[in-house]
Amino acid sequence: MSGTLVLVRHGQSEWNLKNLFTGWRDPALTEQGHAEAKKAGALLKARGLTFDIAYTSVLSRAEVTCQHILDAVGQSDLKTIHDQALNERDYGDLSGLNKDDARAKWGEEQVHVWRRSYDVPPPAGESLRDTGARVWPYYMHEVQPHVLRGETVLVAAHGNSLRALIMALDGLTGEEVIKVELGTGVPIVYRLNADSTVASKDILEN
Repeated sequence: MSGTLVLVRHGQSEWNLKNLFTGWRDPALTEQGHAEAKKAGALLKARGLTFDIAYTSVLSRAEVTCQHILDAVGQSDLKTIHDQALNERDYGDLSGLNKDDARAKWGEEQVHVWRRSYDVPPPAGESLRDTGARVWPYYMHEVQPHVLRGETVLVAAHGNSLRALIMALDGLTGEEVIKVELGTGVPIVYRLNADSTVASKDILEN
């Protein structure tokens, strides 16, 4: 028996548009972001996918993206679990800063290290490894059991919380995962074998 896991990064947020570090701050989706989330739902509906349960973070950009998808597939009232374990990486002191301003303050090289290294956190924030340390146990204990029972599960979350999941699913190293780019509102459909290994992976870009 194989199950299906669908991962979707939230649609464009107002702070994505403004080039700000967002982290655990809670800006809304832009008009484009709403459209991206609705398109994700339409793409999943076109594949005939419906869900047994949905998971999202406690940040509105992911919650609204999740709801747009459920509305599109005709499951507006589906049981949805909201948990901060799926929140975006906490950018600490960088949160709310324009990325160009951060480079001016700390230097291009240092900001690049904070953004793109696997295990170096920004001041008072989380590294990608730190993010994984809360995402992986949550996935293993809460999400994966549904998939291994043959269910179809939606996870609408964030670039870095999903990057951590993809690292585990795809067997990536720290060096490899930092190069993974996730488009806003682009569904990634995994089919898992009964032993939790990946049977197939499909990125629905159009």
